[in-house]
Amino acid sequence: MEAKAVAKYVRMSPIKLKPVTDLVRGKDLDEALTILKFTPGKGAEIVEKVVKSAAANAENNFDMNPDNLYVAEVYAHQGPTMKRWRAESKGRASIILKRSSHVGVTLKERV
Repeated sequence: MEAKAVAKYVRMSPIKLKPVTDLVRGKDLDEALTILKFTPGKGAEIVEKVVKSAAANAENNFDMNPDNLYVAEVYAHQGPTMKRWRAESKGRASIILKRSSHVGVTLKERV
């Protein structure tokens, strides 16, 4: 059995989130939360929130033991990109890409 949680349309680039997701993939739940708590940056806070949500789903919806949970899968995929324009010299315009992400976590029980 597995418990999932997804945060969609997070206003952060997946390039900034992927190194944080790589830190916790395959770790036990307690170890993953400790790593995320002491990792600097906004990306760690976002991933920590999703991991806690998946843990709550596992405990409340599926009656899984939190002591046996581990991070089976974690990802940060590209979401929609907002396109904005900025004035440049000589009447030109340059594009600003404001990227977003979808962050997902799957927790499973160790047997």
